[in-house]
Amino acid sequence: MEVLAAIGLAGNIIQFVDFSGKLISKTAEIHKSGTGTLAENINIETAANDLALLSTKLHDSANSAGDTALQELCQSCNTIATELLTVLDSVKVHGGQNKWKSFRKALRSVWSKEDIALLEQRLARFRDELNLRVAIDLRSVAEIAVTGSADNVSDRERVIQVNEEQSNRLNDLDLNTKNLVDAIICQKDVFEKAYTILQRQHLEKLVIATAASFNSYDRRNDSDCIQNTRVGLLQDIREWADGNDKRPIFWLRGLAGTGKSTIAQTIAHYYHDRRRLAASFFFSRDIGGDVRDARKFFTTIAAQLAHTLNPLGDHICNAINQKSDVVNQAPREQWRQLILEPLLKLQRSAPRLSLVLVVDALDECENEDDIQTIVNLLSEARLLRTVRLRILITMLTPTHPTRPEIPIRQSFDKIPDTEHHDFVLHDISRSIVDHDIRVFIRYHFGAIREKRMFDLEWPSGETVEALVKHASGLFIWAATACRFIKDGGRFTEKRLSTILGGGVSATAPEKGLDTIYLNVLQSSIHVDFDEHETNEHCSILRKALGAIATLFASLSIDSLARLVNIDAKYIDESLGDLHAILDIRKDRHLPIRLHHPSFRDFLLNGERCDDLRFWVNESVTHELIAGSCIDLLSTELRRDIWGLHEPGAIAGDVSDQKIENFLSTALQYACQYWVQHLKRGGAQLKDNGKTYNFLQQHLLHWFEALSLLGKTSEAVLEIQILEDMIDAKKSPNLHAFIHDSKRFILYNRSIIEEAPLQTYCCALAFAPQRSLVGQQFKGEMLDWIKRSSQIVEEWSALVQTLEGHTGYVNAVVFSPDGKLVASASNDETVRVWDAVTGAAVYIKNCSTSTLAFSKDGLYLCTDQDSHIIDSNLQATKQNYNSTLFIKNNWISFGNTKLLWLPLEYRPVCSAFQDNLVVLGLASGIVQVIEFNIP
Repeated sequence: MEVLAAIGLAGNIIQFVDFSGKLISKTAEIHKSGTGTLAENINIETAANDLALLSTKLHDSANSAGDTALQELCQSCNTIATELLTVLDSVKVHGGQNKWKSFRKALRSVWSKEDIALLEQRLARFRDELNLRVAIDLRSVAEIAVTGSADNVSDRERVIQVNEEQSNRLNDLDLNTKNLVDAIICQKDVFEKAYTILQRQHLEKLVIATAASFNSYDRRNDSDCIQNTRVGLLQDIREWADGNDKRPIFWLRGLAGTGKSTIAQTIAHYYHDRRRLAASFFFSRDIGGDVRDARKFFTTIAAQLAHTLNPLGDHICNAINQKSDVVNQAPREQWRQLILEPLLKLQRSAPRLSLVLVVDALDECENEDDIQTIVNLLSEARLLRTVRLRILITMLTPTHPTRPEIPIRQSFDKIPDTEHHDFVLHDISRSIVDHDIRVFIRYHFGAIREKRMFDLEWPSGETVEALVKHASGLFIWAATACRFIKDGGRFTEKRLSTILGGGVSATAPEKGLDTIYLNVLQSSIHVDFDEHETNEHCSILRKALGAIATLFASLSIDSLARLVNIDAKYIDESLGDLHAILDIRKDRHLPIRLHHPSFRDFLLNGERCDDLRFWVNESVTHELIAGSCIDLLSTELRRDIWGLHEPGAIAGDVSDQKIENFLSTALQYACQYWVQHLKRGGAQLKDNGKTYNFLQQHLLHWFEALSLLGKTSEAVLEIQILEDMIDAKKSPNLHAFIHDSKRFILYNRSIIEEAPLQTYCCALAFAPQRSLVGQQFKGEMLDWIKRSSQIVEEWSALVQTLEGHTGYVNAVVFSPDGKLVASASNDETVRVWDAVTGAAVYIKNCSTSTLAFSKDGLYLCTDQDSHIIDSNLQATKQNYNSTLFIKNNWISFGNTKLLWLPLEYRPVCSAFQDNLVVLGLASGIVQVIEFNIP
């Protein structure tokens, strides 16, 4: 019976292998789904229990069989069963909650890529050995049946029965084996994908501008160049990108409306379709926010690059994994660690890999210094050897002083001609440009003709030529004219006549653009309007357009209506005829944007917009919006606006959906930008004025809202702006309250940033007795606090406590102008702090006890190397001489002892700048103290 026992054991092993295949396949299905349910978790737990029983059965059967080879094979199967159990146990989450993201992490922690390959080999070996063993055992059984060597008839009948059963099982073995191999292959693919996904999770640490990509949702209406237009230029760019040109940068510039963005869009689309687009970043003033912020430029480029090539993605993820703080470092560090070095690590291929990076409208980046930094760093693409990175940069050549070109031109002037290709759009032969505009007009008029069912001869050749002449080389004129005429409905031909009736200036293309903008605006005044209705329409239009042109971020019609205090229905009706110049969506929750930034320049320039019914006075508009923001904030802000209830509730735990539910887009905008509008409007702030009254009632509510929006550091800057706007002699009460507000937010910034409701707990509980903010808002303190001990009477000289280091601080230093503080700690980090807001603006892994800024403020030097500071943060060459010093635990000024330092405040290191002292403490805290020195 030993043979029969062996065959039975072989059957158990077949059962195990078949079970393993099905289990792995099921796990793959669950993993692929990307979701998980409690039922699936229970199924996995049941499967794990079944596997544990089968593993025990294998072990017991092997012992009873007495077959050494099968025992070894069984033990190997049992080992794999244990491994599978480990994986399944990792998937299960105690407490009944199944966190499916942890599944991928569990797979990675249990099985690496090498482990998966080894498992595949082992199961394949089991399959081969099992086939062989079963075949041998079945042959033995067959021989017993044929020779009659069995002891009796019943044994022979049993042998024959087993023979038939095992023959059937053997017939099924090939199918089972195939299913097992397929399952293993499937699971291997899933595991490898899971490994890649886990690697890519590092990319989630990158802060990116989602609307910057050429094919982002916000740019879904942007189109490529029409066929047979820009043929020569597009060919030149492709030859530069694909050929042997050694210049890594193609600098394309031109006047407003000459088609730069459309060309950039076309090139990005072309190389994206060929899987050679490295990344794209389209700056925009109209989309606003992220796509004007250079702080997200290199991180966005890196995130897109990571999805271009798997090896490149691995290098970028490894860089983030090794230096997770790179996302907070200066642009130079981000460029080198996230982009340049990963590209340098790519292996050489034949032919040499060539990728294209498209950067559009660089002139619309918020900060001119950032523009220069970006250009300088991108020029380092020349250092690449194994891969070729071609960078197309477009920018405006302005004709208006509000949009200067000088900083960008200076950046390119510093780059040798051998490293960049300079192309000026408006230098292209006028005949070539006119040809392209002619094709453009015929293409769009063909669509209009088909829609309106005009004759095939419409428009006439003379009409097309007249339109080409009116365009004066500007594609934006042609595009605006086509949209204007297309939206005319039954007045299509009348609108065409209106366009053709305007004057043509061959020497000033901008004049032609101004004329068509004015025609579009004037056409929105219906002929049946009386004088009163016309004035009302133009007033609504001017307010709405003024807001659209001056807002710091685009808003929807509903949000816009709340800021300009006009019914959304009236705004919708007034803007209804302006689709030629505004991108107005059917969904009223989506933001309104300008089709082209030249329309903003037109509205804000009284010389260009000579119909005063539409001209927007920029400063007046800013002041009006500021007032509307304050009204909105006064109406809707309140304590615990999100209903967090618990004083220790963390801001980061509040979901975006909850923020949207309790804080409208308009209210979020008002929180962030009301001070900026006040400043741009040149408002005169006075005691008992609107701003004063708002702050007296809602200062803390505003701080709480900014905390939940992740903008607490901005609150410090906004308060500083307000203080700078106030004449202390004319408005002493407002100035004193603002100054006290600054001390309040500086002292409590870190805790308010983390836990918003601590604004009404810790911040108020420990405010000095004579704090104006503490006195004003003592009634706002949460009921959790019944009584606190006696507190200090006045604010101390301590301005800020900078927390972040986890070890004692061994070096501190001021930048030459005192705007930055650098600190080094034995936690092996160097941090640079904004001395005004207290925010950590630069973090570097570095073990040093020596810090010094260069005299020009551009470099932070350690005993190991030098770090270039972000252009946003770079200090000026200005340098103050401080007469403060520490002696015998006293901070002194000359012969006057100012402040005795208790034991816990005695510094390991210190630095002085004008009337500021920075202390580096053994606790890891950096403290900034300001003195009032005559």
